[in-house]
Amino acid sequence: MEILWFLIALCMLAAVIGPVVLRRRAGGIRLVAPGSPDAADPADYGFVRQELLDVRMPGPDQDLEDVLEVVQRSQDWRAAAQLLAGTPKEGEVRWQRVQAFAGAASLELAQQPGEGGRWLRAWRAESPKDAGGAQVHAEFLVQQAWRTSTPGTDDFRIILEEARTVCGEAALLAPGDPVPYITELAVARGLAYPEPEFDQLWAKILDRAPDHMGAHLAALSYRSEKWHGSREAADAFATAAAARAPQGSLLAALPLFAVYEHLPEVNLVRGFYQSAVVTKAMEGALYAVHAARPDDPMLAHVRHLLILFLVRAERWSEAMNQLRHVDGHVGALPWTHSPDPAADYAVYRALAVAGYEANGGSPATLPG
Repeated sequence: MEILWFLIALCMLAAVIGPVVLRRRAGGIRLVAPGSPDAADPADYGFVRQELLDVRMPGPDQDLEDVLEVVQRSQDWRAAAQLLAGTPKEGEVRWQRVQAFAGAASLELAQQPGEGGRWLRAWRAESPKDAGGAQVHAEFLVQQAWRTSTPGTDDFRIILEEARTVCGEAALLAPGDPVPYITELAVARGLAYPEPEFDQLWAKILDRAPDHMGAHLAALSYRSEKWHGSREAADAFATAAAARAPQGSLLAALPLFAVYEHLPEVNLVRGFYQSAVVTKAMEGALYAVHAARPDDPMLAHVRHLLILFLVRAERWSEAMNQLRHVDGHVGALPWTHSPDPAADYAVYRALAVAGYEANGGSPATLPG
């Protein structure tokens, strides 16, 4: 029994120290108090202060940011409707903008219960046939279910059943648009659709957007071991998608997301992040980032996940390279799985800076 208590205490100590201390075999990397003469300062690299990081989106979308500011200041939905009406249904941008509008309304409601997000309620009431409004409403319900309820409870199921109904309405309003079906993938995961029903839903998405990265990420979660599949099923899905990905597609990075879906809660294997499986997935993601169009809206999603893996693998220079492309926005995995995405991201950013400088790097040596 004494040994058991000792091991429990050791695990608790590791959980406290682990996120803030990352050691190397040669010397060590240690996060120290801000302001210390030995502190590595992310601000030296022009990085955004933690309190100013944007948690609503993974990367910059100036049109979206401008419209969100107008909508939240005026509580008038019309600017949002106009932006979505002018956003093509092909590609990833429309899905990301729908997510961002829904997330903004959900966050408003959390900050002002009963009052926040009035503009979304007005949008649906005043323009019930607007496809954009229906899509945002469906995504809002999905985010509310996952944010405010516990999976498996009655409240959770009730909200997701309503989301499924609104997804159907949104699909009827825009028959060729994949977004309502992509939103329903999260409903399928939460309500445990049987595999034949899930496959029918997935077929509708493939008919409309066969290379949609966001859709593949949502489907990957359903197929993961944590939900309704297995590690093998998720790996096979990700590998097949990467293999058939057209040149320049970020689907080549999907195996790294499959690895992330199955990270162990406690990693007891030394060098796990330098292992062959993880290294191969990282290299695939780095290749995808290099080959992708600079304006690919999913590029930031891949870069954010790479930051986590590169820091844990102690590949400091490569982590810094990803940071300089995405810093300022943290609305992506893995940070959105944290109660405080900005704080979680800031820890990894500080570790990257400290590791980079401990190995001779400086703001002057970081490529522009």
